[in-house]
Amino acid sequence: MARDTAGRFALPPFLLASNILIWISAVIVMGIVSYFISLNDRYVSGHLIYEEVISVLTVAFFLISFVLGTYPGYILLFNIIFSYLWLVSVVFTAEDWSSDYAGALSHTVEAFSFIAFFFLLFNVLYDWHLGFRGHSRTTSAV
Repeated sequence: MARDTAGRFALPPFLLASNILIWISAVIVMGIVSYFISLNDRYVSGHLIYEEVISVLTVAFFLISFVLGTYPGYILLFNIIFSYLWLVSVVFTAEDWSSDYAGALSHTVEAFSFIAFFFLLFNVLYDWHLGFRGHSRTTSAV
C-alpha cells in the first residue's frame, strides 16, 4: 500500500483544529503542573516531571507540526510518538489523582491530559486514512 501524498499542501481543517486543541491542552497541563512543582521545593515526584516534560515538548513541537502538515508521512509519525507519550501521561495522572481527595486542579490536569491523548489518537487514525485512502494501489509504479 502506498501513501497518497498528492495535492496536500497544508493541514486539513480537522487536523488543524485537532492540533490546536492538543496544543491548548498541553499549555494548560504545562501551567498547572508547573504550579504544582513550584509549590513543593523539596521533593517532586517522577510522574510530575514526566508530565511536565511531555507537555513542554508538545507545546514546542506542535508549533512545528503546523509546518509539517505539508509532509504527511512525518506528521503521522509525529502523532504516533506523541500519542504514546500522552497515553503514559494519562495513566500517571489517573494513578496519582483519581481520588476524591485530589483537588480541582489535579482533576483538570487529568482531564486535559486525556483530551490531548484523545485528539492525538484521532489524528493518527485520520492521517492514516487520509494517506492510504483504505485501498491498495491499482497502477504500476514503473
